[in-house]
Order: sequence, then C-alpha cells, then structure tokens
Amino acid sequence: MSSQSHKMSGLNSKNRSGEIELTERFSDQMAQLCISEDYSDVVFIVENQRLPAHKVILAARSEYFRALLYGGLSETSQTEIQLKIPLEAFKALLRYIYSGHMSLSQMKEENILDTLGLANQYGFTELELAISEYLRQILSLNNVCAILDAARLYDLEGLTNVCYTFMDRNASEILAHETFKQLSKESLEEVLRRDSFFAPEVQIFIAVSEWCKHNTNVDIESVVSYVRLPLMNLEQLLKVVRQSGILDPEKLLDAIEEKTTSKNLPYRGALWPEENVASLKFHSRTIQGEWRSALLDGDTTSYDMEKGYTRHSISECPDAGIIVELGTISILNHIKILLWDKDARSYSYFVEVSVNQTQWDRVIDYTEYNCRSWQFLYFPSRPVRYIKLVGTHNTVNKVFHVVALEAMYTANVPKLVNGFVAPTQNVATVEMSATVVEGVSRIRNALLNGDVSNYDWDCGYTCHQLGSGVILVQLGQPYYIGSMRLLLWDCDDRTYGFYIETSTNFKDWEMVVDKRNEPARSWQNFSFQPRPIVFIKIVGTHNTANEIFHCVHFECPSQDQNFLASENAKQSAAAAASAAATEAGKSIPNSSKF
Repeated sequence: MSSQSHKMSGLNSKNRSGEIELTERFSDQMAQLCISEDYSDVVFIVENQRLPAHKVILAARSEYFRALLYGGLSETSQTEIQLKIPLEAFKALLRYIYSGHMSLSQMKEENILDTLGLANQYGFTELELAISEYLRQILSLNNVCAILDAARLYDLEGLTNVCYTFMDRNASEILAHETFKQLSKESLEEVLRRDSFFAPEVQIFIAVSEWCKHNTNVDIESVVSYVRLPLMNLEQLLKVVRQSGILDPEKLLDAIEEKTTSKNLPYRGALWPEENVASLKFHSRTIQGEWRSALLDGDTTSYDMEKGYTRHSISECPDAGIIVELGTISILNHIKILLWDKDARSYSYFVEVSVNQTQWDRVIDYTEYNCRSWQFLYFPSRPVRYIKLVGTHNTVNKVFHVVALEAMYTANVPKLVNGFVAPTQNVATVEMSATVVEGVSRIRNALLNGDVSNYDWDCGYTCHQLGSGVILVQLGQPYYIGSMRLLLWDCDDRTYGFYIETSTNFKDWEMVVDKRNEPARSWQNFSFQPRPIVFIKIVGTHNTANEIFHCVHFECPSQDQNFLASENAKQSAAAAASAAATEAGKSIPNSSKF
C-alpha cells in the first residue's frame, strides 16, 4: 500500500464520525497573516510603527472593529488609522485576533496589564476573563498594587476582590513594599477603608505618609483621613504623627480625645473567611474557665461525664464565664459552640465579645431560652479578640459545660430577625441539635431522621395515646419560624385531628395550628405569623381508626417548595393590596376642607 493510501486510511479511521477537526492548522495559517502586507487593506499606526491588517478579519472578530471599519465612522474610509495605545499590547491583541492564541507567560507583566485594558476597551470579554484568571495565579507583592488599579479601572469585580484579600493577608509587607507608592489614590482609599486591612496603625500611617511624599499632586488631607489615628497609642501620635507635619494639629487633638473617651474605636482585624480562628493553629487559647485545654483542642467526640469539656459555675458573679483569647484581632460573624449533651439537659447562656477586655458587647442573648448540643450563632461582622461565654441556667445543676468552640467569618450568613436565625432549611433534625423529648417510637428521633418512606404498621413513626401524652420536639436553639410540615401515618384511609403549640421557655404556649375539627391525613403544611420557637408540642385529638395518634415525619420550616411559593405569592399579593389601599386613602379628599 502506498504512503498516500496509508495517510488516507489513517484519516478515514480517525474521522468515521463524519467530523473533521483541523482547527490547529487553520489557526496556524491565519496567524501567518497577522501583521503581514499580504492582502492587507488597512494600516494601524501605533507609537510610530506601521502595522498592516485585514478589515474583514478584524470586523469578524470584534464588534468594536466592525463599527470602526465598516460602521460609517471617519476611519471607515481611511487606509491608515492612528491609535494612541501601547504598541506591545496591541501586537499581542492582533495575534490573538488572528490565531485565537496568546502566551501570557511569555509576556512582561506591564504588557499583560496593557493587553487587559485593550481587551476591555475592544470588547474581547473571554480574553479579559482569561487574563484576569492568569493574573490571579501570579499575584505577588511586586504586582498586586498595579493589578488592583487595573482591576478597578476595568470594573473586574472578581479580580478586585482577590487583590483585596491578598493585600489583607499581607498588609504589613504591602505597606513596606516600594510599589505601594504607585497605588492610585482611589485604590489606596478603598484599601484603607477596609476593616480587614490589618496592620499596626502606626505602620499604616508611615506608609501613607511616604505615599503622600511620592504623590504630591493629590489632596493629602483626604488620604490621611482614612488612617484610624485613635488606634495608635499616645507616644505614636506625638512622636510619629505630630512630627510628620502632614496633619493639622486640631485633627491630632481630636484623635487623642476620641482615643481617651470613645468606647467603640474603629478597630481593624484579620479576615480568614471560612476558617476557624479559635484554634491552636491561629495561636488562640482559653484564658478563663475550668479545664481550659479541652475547649479548643478540636475533639468533639471524646467527652463524657468526667472529661472533654470546659466549665464554669453558674452564679451571679459578674466575672463568671469562659473566656477565649484569639491569637490576634479577627473579624467574626459566626460562632459555633457544642454544649455538653450526653443527657437531656438544656442550658441558657449569653455570648459577649471584646477587643480589649474592657468594653464587652453582647452579641448573643439566650438567657431566656433552653438550648442544647451544637449552637449555630450569627451576628453582624465585627473585629474581636476575646470571646466570653456565660452560662445562666442548667436544667440539671449549677454548672455550665462547653465541649468545643469555633469562631470564624462566613459568607453564608442566614437571615436574622431580632437576633434569631430565620432558617430556610429544616432545623428540626438531629444534625441541627433537635430532639424528640416526648413521644413513643421504636427508634429515638425517628420523627426527625428524614425518612418519609420506610414506615409500616410496626415502625417508622412516633405516637402518643389520645387524651394522655403528647409528641414534644425541642430545637437546638431558638429559631424564627413561620411554617411547618408533618407527615401523618397513612398506610390506610384513616384521618386524624390534632393541634400544634409552640413555646420558647416550656411555660408559655401559643397555638399555631388547629386541626381539631378537620379530617387530616398524610402530608400537612402550615404557615403562621413567624415567631421565636424552641419547643413544638404536637397533640393528637382524634383518629378514625383507634385511640393512638401517629406521626411519621416533622420539619420546620416546611421544605415543600410548592407550598412555600404559594405562601410567598399570597403575602406579596396581600402587601400589594395593602399598599394600594394606603395609596387610595391618601387620594381621598379630607372632608374637613369642604
């Protein structure tokens, strides 16, 4: 067989699907036309260099060039077009237009940034995103300031945020780096605004002072105003700030007054998203409480009556509590704690945070609520150095026991209403620390295990005798709830009557569902005025088959998306009707004027 036959045979064997892929060869051939006189019908003059090109190729690849070369602009009739843009960047862009290829690793960083600008200007969105991704990967102390300026200029939010995070994590090194002086005024002010740009404030002031010397044509007072002077000590204010001569003496006196009188200084803090900073890795420690070493060791399984927890005696003493000192001031909005849960006891407590152990702010107050096991706590983000846990009640004895504590900043903050989590996911689960306190079942917490199919005459449900007893569910902590769903046992055609009450303290109960006079079977959805809830009492009043009330599954809030969508539509319609009525009322003339 001839060599040509072999080639054809190979080609046929590779393309039996009927698809021929020769894009690499096509790209190479098209690239040969880049900056070539062959068939050229337009010349770009950039930095006094002539660059021949082909109108049809440019127009096919870019709407910008299509408008420029064929859209009736003055350049449409010109064969030579002057462009005031960087030469090397434009050459790289032309090569990309002709070949679809760009080797960023072979380019100087300043040319990459110029090319990013051209990609933005000429509407090459995919190229813009690809360059942004590459810049993320090569981010360093040497280039982060220039990349931040470019990212903000071209409105690249993702790249901008990556630069901010890098600068937050390396604040001290950035401040001392030569390139910090080249940062634009706008970018500098955005960086200084950030609570998470965490470095000694005197170091920030010195770096800003050097920046001002290097940028004499800007409003220095405006830039310096973003330095948080009250965070410096008096010696730094007098010997560094005053002697610099760049600050009005009145501003210095204002800073000293704020430092000595204000209880809420504008602290900065380190930001480590989704990382537990209350750990040995971040040099955190427990500085108050009995058996301190257990709290931050990360062990959430090996604890019993004798070990594995930190505790304090519950008393009226204002200094009582467990205190954790973080390795440094950190920005937090989320704390998780594991309360000792080897029996049915519940605790009440509050959480306070501080930067200096002088001014404490209460971010969680569950002193009036029964809480158990894991606690998922959220509050507005803030700088924190110290965390204080104070137990106020234990249903068994006078000791507050905490097995573990985690503290972090998270982007996944649920909706909060008056400090309570208003969940969208089901919190009546064992994983979320809920438990069945009363009710008869072959398996503890069968009501909360999520199994809505494996039940029959003998198992898979929780029940109680009509007229005596209830099914009682305790959530792990107070939640702001406005809906519920339950599955009544439905292996035959029986119907039930029942009602549901809720409470926060096990003393005061409110009825939220009343199905005593309605035949109910299988799935039941309910909505009501949202409220804080800890305890849910389900009370059966009727069964058409026997004297037992059977419930297979319970959840709150309801996870039935169709039901929730319907309820949201009703609420929206009611809100719209109320607004219309209010507006109509405004338009009715006041009879007293007649």
